[in-house]
Amino acid sequence: MRFQTPLMPATLIRRYKRFLADARLEDGAEITAHVANPGSMLGLADPGTRIWLERNDDPRRKLRYAWRLVEHETGAFTGVDTAVPNRLLRPALAAGQVAGLEGYATLRPEVRYGEKSRVDFLLTGGARPDAWVEVKSVTLSRQPGLAEFPDSVTARGARHLADLAAMAQAGQRAVMLYLVQRSDARAVTLAADLDPGYARAFASATAAGVEVLALGCRLDPEGIRIAAPLPFHAP
Repeated sequence: MRFQTPLMPATLIRRYKRFLADARLEDGAEITAHVANPGSMLGLADPGTRIWLERNDDPRRKLRYAWRLVEHETGAFTGVDTAVPNRLLRPALAAGQVAGLEGYATLRPEVRYGEKSRVDFLLTGGARPDAWVEVKSVTLSRQPGLAEFPDSVTARGARHLADLAAMAQAGQRAVMLYLVQRSDARAVTLAADLDPGYARAFASATAAGVEVLALGCRLDPEGIRIAAPLPFHAP
């Protein structure tokens, strides 16, 4: 997935109200950018961080800039837009390009299930049982090479795991897919210290038969692409 317009570097001044960030462009101009990420962005939103912005000239949008990437001192990149994983995965799943989830004839997004949830993708029409696929964007890393989820308490994420567990117990395939938006990640685990409730829900879900997949990403100011599977290490 290529960015629609070339990204421009900037220095983060502050992130606030979850969806807003002030930044300084290379010419010294200070701007406000949209942040498509409701999470804590732990380790990604420190003032002075080098970030990359996408400019748009759509008159219907209030803000002319959107924050897309963090560039780390190591030269690695992290994607901050939580909508990216589903946009990347939808064509890949439809084309049977995700290992372990190939061989299905039909893909449907945002299908209702559980008490009040919508699964990200439902794959049907294969030789195996229907696959209910929940997707999470992973951006946290507190140890070199190790990505972690979540970056803060997520009751919604725990509910999704319970919904997947119910599907697995009903004889369906239920898959928790972690898409890691970090170019420096070599493995994935849970941040159980940040959200013990999510870790307990994960343990219950996998015991019920929920499958776990993790995929890496290649990221740079040109675009974001799905990369190879990553090993997942349960805590």
